Amino acid sequence: MPTSTPSEPSESSPETDPLTPCFTTLRRALLLGTAALACGCALAQSSWPDRPIKLIVPYTAGGATDIVARLIAQKTTDDTKWVFVVDNRAGGAGNIGLDVVAKSRPDGYTIGMGQTANLAINPTLFPKMAYDALKDFAPIAVVASQPVALVVRADAPWKSLAELVAAAKARPGELKQALASTGTLGHMAGELLASKAGFKVLNVPYKGAAPAITDLLGGQTDFMFATPQAALAMIKGGKLRALAVSSSRRLPVMADVPTVAETYQGFEALDWKALVAPAGTPADIVRKLNAAVDKALARPDTIAQLHAEGSLPVGGSVESAARYLKAEHTLWGGIVRSTGVKPDQ
Repeated sequence: MPTSTPSEPSESSPETDPLTPCFTTLRRALLLGTAALACGCALAQSSWPDRPIKLIVPYTAGGATDIVARLIAQKTTDDTKWVFVVDNRAGGAGNIGLDVVAKSRPDGYTIGMGQTANLAINPTLFPKMAYDALKDFAPIAVVASQPVALVVRADAPWKSLAELVAAAKARPGELKQALASTGTLGHMAGELLASKAGFKVLNVPYKGAAPAITDLLGGQTDFMFATPQAALAMIKGGKLRALAVSSSRRLPVMADVPTVAETYQGFEALDWKALVAPAGTPADIVRKLNAAVDKALARPDTIAQLHAEGSLPVGGSVESAARYLKAEHTLWGGIVRSTGVKPDQ
């Protein structure tokens, strides 16, 4: 009677493979490790923030962006008890500090205060940028917006925007526009006005608003789009005359000064400030920051302080901030291309 031969066990048979227990243990360890990591990340996010948050301001202390950044940081701290450490990283037309933000760990402990220049103008103005303004940041909130004021010397012959434009048309390319720096909102506002009104302007760039205003007062230049911080004291002191502001509505602090839009419909040029985090920052942290900043912006004392320095509070959702930054990037990129402005002009 024939005897049957037992079949050979397959190489993968768990009953006979001596490595199976090792692989099973390893797999369990990996699964447990992954679960622990996920749990740890969730725990870290739920306890955020448990240490100070670095707020990088890509401009010098005491400037317009720095003033707004410190104000919002303080009001947010008053409401939440979170600690913010302001770190001024000036240079490169605001690009250097924002690049630090882009390359920081996306854990919610490093954020930055970007603005019109380094998030909307510079990406087209400069041929090489270290960061992608649309891809390397997670928008948190548009904090505030501020127009620039079109100013001339108090003894200048032009008493209105219409008179200045008429003079610029009568003397093509002769009237000199003082620039705090190439690529600033003041520069681009002048280019936008020249385009809409149909005149040519001669730009004279400086290294800051102070020397630009000094030469304007001295008669070396004819007009300038200046920030309220730079010009308001001299306007009130009778040394400068404001012909218009670049917002769509009048500023509370300069209520008697008309807007450019009252003459040229649709004109608007705003120096906005926006909080951003590195791309990849957890969405719940971004939303917690947004909610806290939005609450701070609704405080009467915050609104009063922003109005006093020539700004208007904005606020809104994370989604509205993202849409606004994208729209402004498109708008100012188009203006830079159409006017042919170069960094050294």
